Amino acid sequence: MNFEFTEEQELLRKTVREFVDKEIMPYMTKWDREGKFDPNIYKRLRDLGLMGVCIPETYGGAGMDYNSLAIVCEELERGDTAFRTAVSVHTGLNSMTLLQWGTEGQKQKYLKPQAEGEKLGAFGLTEPGAGSDVVALQTTAVKDGDFYRLNGQKTWISLCDVADHFIVFAYTGDRSEKHRGISAFIVERTWDGFSSKAIKGKHGIRSGNTGELFFDDVKVPKENLLGKEGEGFKIAMSALDNGRFTVAAGAVGQIMACLEASVKYCEERKTFGKEIGKHQLVQQMIAKMEAGLQMSRLLVYRAGELKNQGKRNTRETSLAKWQACDFANKSADDAVQIHGAYGYSDEYPVERYLRNSKAPVIYEGTREIHTIMQAEYVLGYRKDKPLNRMLPAWESDD
Repeated sequence: MNFEFTEEQELLRKTVREFVDKEIMPYMTKWDREGKFDPNIYKRLRDLGLMGVCIPETYGGAGMDYNSLAIVCEELERGDTAFRTAVSVHTGLNSMTLLQWGTEGQKQKYLKPQAEGEKLGAFGLTEPGAGSDVVALQTTAVKDGDFYRLNGQKTWISLCDVADHFIVFAYTGDRSEKHRGISAFIVERTWDGFSSKAIKGKHGIRSGNTGELFFDDVKVPKENLLGKEGEGFKIAMSALDNGRFTVAAGAVGQIMACLEASVKYCEERKTFGKEIGKHQLVQQMIAKMEAGLQMSRLLVYRAGELKNQGKRNTRETSLAKWQACDFANKSADDAVQIHGAYGYSDEYPVERYLRNSKAPVIYEGTREIHTIMQAEYVLGYRKDKPLNRMLPAWESDD
């Protein structure tokens, strides 16, 4: 594995960092307090080519590799988790899933405008009674001539009120078939019977749009079935490999933000006649952040390299997501501690980092789910087979 960034990747990081510093950082306290952000940010992400960074140019993307996507997620979450979440859902969970499983017609109709940033995509799997236990979902899609009639509800869906297209999972078979009875569909916001509602009062990621989707006898054309009937569970799990990869990369950015804020404060604040960075217990927290940053980044880029080679990466991505999110949560906690009483106020960004850092430990596989997965891999209880449809490998021109 080559640990050196290409010139293109270095330029990408610089571009996204400058964008975050100029167009996100100065306004984040205000946006967080108000629970919203300027929707023109999506247009700026589109203008910078960040909505389809790893999608082939054939389908309107930038044609960069998967570790370039990781760089984008790192730098966006350094600004705020809400912006990384938008890319995670739009690109990781939706567009990369369309690239992997969609027909040519579906890619032209849905993937291309999403990669170009003209349309936003989202992902509907979680339900009020079905999170980690995917087979417990209650949404159904019953075939009726040339359509499926979709009925049910989804919750904790990012971009619920702003996305144009959704990948939605529902039972098309008997529930006794469990995961073999689940199918995936591409659903458009404008269809009759579709509605959404934002969730208010969130602990963190307050600028992000998160909420519920409702399907009341929505007629889904049969050509909007993604994959085959009964392949929904496999499609969902492959999508989570991509989503978890972006979440892990974002967590690296959050550690980076915590470290930068803490080092800055260490240089400003003095106690007992010296900068607080001179105190050994503060240094211990700084050192742990640095260790977490470097270890998490290596785990993320290792998973990204497997993606670049077109190889299954469920185990590696799970480990990266689990460890990076835990490190980010701990780094944010330590950053607040370093700031003392000021860390408890939104005068400094670290209290927002701490609030934001909790959600990624929960969504796209809780800490406990990933712990069990890693143990089962080591014990030999879990083994992955190559999927019949993998993401296309990325090949360098060098």
